[in-house]
Amino acid sequence: MVVRALRFGSVAETYERFRPEYPSELADLILTYAGRPVRTVLEIGAGTGKATRCFARPGVTVTATDPDPAMLAELRKHVPADVRTVQAAFEDLSLDSRHDLVFAGAALHWTAPAGRWSRMADLVEPGGVFANFGGPVQLADPAVEAAVQAARAPFLDTDEILSPDGTPPEQPMQWPGTELQRSKWFHDVRQSLLPRRLTMTATDYVGYLSTVSAYLELPEQPRQQVYDRILRALPPTVEIIADVIAHLARRR
Repeated sequence: MVVRALRFGSVAETYERFRPEYPSELADLILTYAGRPVRTVLEIGAGTGKATRCFARPGVTVTATDPDPAMLAELRKHVPADVRTVQAAFEDLSLDSRHDLVFAGAALHWTAPAGRWSRMADLVEPGGVFANFGGPVQLADPAVEAAVQAARAPFLDTDEILSPDGTPPEQPMQWPGTELQRSKWFHDVRQSLLPRRLTMTATDYVGYLSTVSAYLELPEQPRQQVYDRILRALPPTVEIIADVIAHLARRR
């Protein structure tokens, strides 16, 4: 999984340009749930710092971690100078200190399942918070989505990442809330939805797709072919559903 996650570094600048920003309400949701001052924050899989910026504020010490040096190099262009960066996968992080908040934005699925929650618990202060958030970016118009699926079909069956624990999409509690509910280290598990719709040009939408791991796994020539096919299938502008699903849990 780490090897696949490291593919993002090859498109770090593109990732920063085309991935949607997180809404300001996200940090408010998490900090309100914490119910106490959050002074130390650790981020898992920070990427280019899209989520880092939500928490980098006066009085808060933020450590952003990522296994990819190219992603961290891009991150440093966009976050305050006092944000600390550590090049390491989640499994290799030092357990020497604990934090008021540990979070992952669209990155937790890249971590190894074995020992995930015991290691996470070692990074969170008792009474502190773990937060995970993200969600699929989907075309709002079913007809446009069908056209894109047809254009993509010769190269990819799907570009989605399935639930890591097999939770069906119709189940009320989604992953990782399902795993957190079973964990002996965390409690008060909550799932929240921040609805969001965005409009972008067809070119920008294909730019977004070029940062999705399923496409990055393709060899260069078919990858460019699928981008061209999808672009031809799109109207000039598209509306996307980019809801943010947040899972919050408290360390026992």
